[in-house]
Amino acid sequence: MSRVKHRFLLSAILLGVLAAGAAIVVAVPTLPARNQDVPTARVTKGPLKLTVHAVGELRAGRTVTLVAPSVGGMLRIVKLVQTGMAATSGETVVEFDSADQQYALEQARSELAEAEQEIVKMKADAAVQGAQDEVALLTARFDVRRAELDASGNEFIGALDAKKNLLSLEEAQRRLAQLEEDVKSRAATNHASLAVVLEKRTKAQLAMQRAEQVIDSLVVRAPIGGVVSLKENRDAAGGMMFFGMILPEYRAGDQVWPGRPVADVVESGRMELRAKVDESDRGNLTAGQPATVAIDALPGETFMARVGQLAGLASRANFFESATVTRLFDVTFQFDRPDPRLKAGVSARVTIEGTEVPDALHVPRQAIFDKKGKTYMYVKTGDRFEEREIKVEQRSESRVAISGLPEGAEIALVDPTARSTTASQSGAPPLPSAGGPR
Repeated sequence: MSRVKHRFLLSAILLGVLAAGAAIVVAVPTLPARNQDVPTARVTKGPLKLTVHAVGELRAGRTVTLVAPSVGGMLRIVKLVQTGMAATSGETVVEFDSADQQYALEQARSELAEAEQEIVKMKADAAVQGAQDEVALLTARFDVRRAELDASGNEFIGALDAKKNLLSLEEAQRRLAQLEEDVKSRAATNHASLAVVLEKRTKAQLAMQRAEQVIDSLVVRAPIGGVVSLKENRDAAGGMMFFGMILPEYRAGDQVWPGRPVADVVESGRMELRAKVDESDRGNLTAGQPATVAIDALPGETFMARVGQLAGLASRANFFESATVTRLFDVTFQFDRPDPRLKAGVSARVTIEGTEVPDALHVPRQAIFDKKGKTYMYVKTGDRFEEREIKVEQRSESRVAISGLPEGAEIALVDPTARSTTASQSGAPPLPSAGGPR
């Protein structure tokens, strides 16, 4: 019995020792690392070239959207250039049915011709009436003059005849005055009637010009040379839309509402490269910097370009990206010379030769560690690595200019504490069973 108690006591002591050892093993990763297998590098002093590398995609310098003309009512497509076909400047890309507008044009022409004939007839009638009025006025003036002559000899005739002459003179003068008023009234009436017909002719001319303009707008031409890309027909399903629905492109025979975009003309002669650069590389770029572009579709060839527009704000992360993901900025590059072999949608790699920082203290980029918003490096001191906070001055693709460490300091290229934690977890011995050895 005493032997059993003795064995149980030894097992309890052994369990206590193992538990203490396990606690020490867990606590070791928080201490400075002694691992001799940690890869290291040294702080180097010298010139640092701030070269930036990026991957982007070729896009057209200009894209023009062709829309259905605003003519009222739905339009029917009768001619359409297919997607991928090249179109020169001024070439017809989309043509709509002009039957209704042709009818309106013919009707306007008929109204114009009718108005022209009415104007000719009214002018002729006015000329005849004017001649008749001139004759009537001449006759009335002659009658007045004759009555005046008859009345001038009243002193030599009897009173009754003199009275008749005066009455004849008054009647002739009254007819002349009435005739003059009638002539003026007819002239004003003819002028007003002619103005109405002239307005009718103007209206018909405007309607004809409008119809001709609409007919001309029904033929949509490419304003620039490029490749045609047809739009999706949103009215193909009768206005019903659901997630994942694939809409067909416009084709001949489809009906289109005025103002709807029908096709895009993507300029093929002038291309630009759009890429995204890291936040740390954004400060190394300025507008006009030279860049070398390698097109994946044209292996072995390089093209010269220059930095164009630089985004002032980082591109928005998508729904699946974490807020801690490094922010990216959009950058465009303009080619020095256009090349017809450059096509939109082709991927490319760009290298921007940045400025050179002389006498900079720089280290490999993988030696920098970010923790809780601060930048650290692990400096070797004796057989341990100490965590030290440093300041990053400049960054390139593979090197980082720093301050806060002397030249020649040995630094870790990986996190030593993480390696110690991994080694401790993988190398820890298993705990014995509660019963102990028997």
